[in-house]
Amino acid sequence: MRGAVLTVTHPTPAPTLDARLSPRRRLPAALAVAVTAALVVSRFGAADPTTWLLETVWVMVGLPLAILLRHRFPLSGLLCGLLAAHALVLIAGGHYTYAEVPAGDWVRDWLGWDRNPYDRFGHLVQGFVPAILVRELLVRTSPLRGSRWLAPLTVCACLAFSAVFEMLEWFAAVTGGEAADVFLGTQGDVWDTQWDMFCALIGATCALLLLSRVHDRALAGLGRGQADRHLVRGGSNGGAVQSGGLRATR
Repeated sequence: MRGAVLTVTHPTPAPTLDARLSPRRRLPAALAVAVTAALVVSRFGAADPTTWLLETVWVMVGLPLAILLRHRFPLSGLLCGLLAAHALVLIAGGHYTYAEVPAGDWVRDWLGWDRNPYDRFGHLVQGFVPAILVRELLVRTSPLRGSRWLAPLTVCACLAFSAVFEMLEWFAAVTGGEAADVFLGTQGDVWDTQWDMFCALIGATCALLLLSRVHDRALAGLGRGQADRHLVRGGSNGGAVQSGGLRATR
């Protein structure tokens, strides 16, 4: 037909997997390197080698597990950051012992308290961070997403973990005797166990009140990242990505 113009649209090559996902994958990798370096450094000059081992064993188990499952069950960026922060809290407590952490001494002297409060802070974190971990697991693997039971069950799980940790401390006290005093770090407080669990309760509650919406957005971003991964893999296997007026085909 006279005057007709034929327009040819060329598809834009699909971005590679690394190009799309590298920002999301770079943060967990950087955090893993930082935590590993801190763990190694903390071993040198540790106040009590046994206490260091008992306090940091959670990092030694959790970090390799997260790395092994990073493809099958990648964690949200928010959770990765919180877990890294928790690991550093544990590492500092293991290096100095919780009753002797310098930052806690500074707070004690500044506020005129009788004891180093770092162990209280540690148990607040023990409730705060696991609350987001439990919430992420429940949202992604159970029908509780959007349920009114999500928050209370998350808090209950954190309290259960705190109680188990206190029973481990009790076992250490029974088997270790006076040698376990450094690990327990009660600093003469007969209500230390109850305070620890109460701090975990406060931490878990604060995490849900402050971070639930932020966590939902992080999970949505994680879902988009996984969708991009599948899209790019599909494109590399002969699919096409919609671009320049072409529709994606799989």
